[in-house]
Amino acid sequence: MNAIHTGSYEDLYSDIFQEKLNDQPHAILLDVRTADEFNSGKIPGAININVLENSFPEAVSKLDKTKSYFIYCLSGGRSRRACAIMANQGFNVHNLVGGIGSWQGEISY
Repeated sequence: MNAIHTGSYEDLYSDIFQEKLNDQPHAILLDVRTADEFNSGKIPGAININVLENSFPEAVSKLDKTKSYFIYCLSGGRSRRACAIMANQGFNVHNLVGGIGSWQGEISY
């Protein structure tokens, strides 16, 4: 199984996450970890908005809802939370199951 449909967003395993991300050149890759975690290694091209910040719902509400968002954290828990928040705001979101630890591609530092 490569994808789990939750109703409001998709949980994708690393290979399908990467494939779908590559197929959508205008998609946004969103890392929802802390700034320190983000700076210690990230998937190239990612932007960082910490889901644990109280301002997260407001910050993401300002993003472009016409784009698809591919979201990850360290192990998948925080990104699921971010996906739920964003899906409730009308965003098209995809979660990386297992977080950056399951990522099979390049990591930038």
